[in-house]
Amino acid sequence: MLRIQGHSDGCVNELILSGRIQEDNIGCIRSAMSDGCTRMVLNLTEVTVVDLDVVRFLIRCEDEGVELVQCPFYVREWIRRERAEGVLPENV
Repeated sequence: MLRIQGHSDGCVNELILSGRIQEDNIGCIRSAMSDGCTRMVLNLTEVTVVDLDVVRFLIRCEDEGVELVQCPFYVREWIRRERAEGVLPENV
């Protein structure tokens, strides 16, 4: 189960994600990200499990300028490997 907590100081919007993130949660995260702030931060310190679609989503987020903080080591490593393979679907 995913829990999203957010706070904004007007310029920076930080979302703290907790628990398991699966493909069907991506829309909720995207919706929470769309508040018009100039800087977006996803805090992943409390994330326990992700799937491949979420890793690809996180890659796209970084490519769009979203900062990933407190990213679990296994997620960061998975992101690195996916980037190295260089194949990302258009719909994530």
